[in-house]
Amino acid sequence: MKSVKLSLALQGGGAHGAFTWGVLNRLLEEPWLKITGISGASAGAMNAVMFAEGWRKDKHAGAKQQLADFWYKVAEQNVGFELPGELKTSVTKWWLSAFQFLSPYDINLLDINPLRDIVDEQVDFKALQKANPLPLYIAATEVSTGKLALFNTPELTTDHLLASACLPNVYKAIEIQGKHYWDGGYAGNPAIFPLMNECAGDDVMIVLLQPLLREEVPKSSDDISDRITEISFHSNFMREMHAIASVKRLVSGKRFLLGKVERQIKQLRTHLLTNGELLSSLNSATKYDNRKNFLECLRDEGEQTTDKWLAENADKLGRQATCDIQAMFD
Repeated sequence: MKSVKLSLALQGGGAHGAFTWGVLNRLLEEPWLKITGISGASAGAMNAVMFAEGWRKDKHAGAKQQLADFWYKVAEQNVGFELPGELKTSVTKWWLSAFQFLSPYDINLLDINPLRDIVDEQVDFKALQKANPLPLYIAATEVSTGKLALFNTPELTTDHLLASACLPNVYKAIEIQGKHYWDGGYAGNPAIFPLMNECAGDDVMIVLLQPLLREEVPKSSDDISDRITEISFHSNFMREMHAIASVKRLVSGKRFLLGKVERQIKQLRTHLLTNGELLSSLNSATKYDNRKNFLECLRDEGEQTTDKWLAENADKLGRQATCDIQAMFD
């Protein structure tokens, strides 16, 4: 099959990022797909960096191994604390509710972040910066301004990656060169424009970890709180997609007098990969569920979803969009 240049936009979602692990695993099995850049926030940023670090080591095989090594290290955090699924969910909900009343500056005085040791162990950032195997756009939210910050491959460190995954009610803000950052999901989850502006090719695949539609109106206090959080992490992505869809509508059929951005948007071929049924069935507490079997189940679902998507759409890549963003977001 003809080689296709494809960039990836990876949404954040805590442990649900293991679904994206499966998506990437399956895409890596297609040698005709050339990944030209990855944008990611939070768990999406973790997957992006692990993909790039693995690619630096050993191309396709290295990326698959690196992703597996990272997620199994995350699962190891459960050593000595194995709880049945329902009980763990209840404990997690209790733990999260405590953070509604207490600040990490009050109870996480030592600023303990288990991801720091994992990232330090898994990624040689100096080697990654030097090799620069593919463009990365790691999103974080600057606390003082609320603006989106995008960190690129040549500057990445452990702190940049932790900034992208810094939940403000759990961890202290990450300080980098005098500025403080929170989770990138607040400002870009994920950011699309850098892939459109900077990466080769016109195909962008967006991997979502939050359902685009919730049929039922939340009524319990927990469900309302969960939905508010979900909307806040989704809002900037929805706004960016609406802007892209609006420009596409305006320039449709026009061939001349288009600026650079308008031409890029007109040529953009968007692809959306998600599993709404699965994601809608998972409550917010499962984003903190790092049990090995749960992560493996999400990985398997990601692989199967991608396999089905490729069976239906592989021949369209490089030729046409597979999702109608004007109908979905305009």
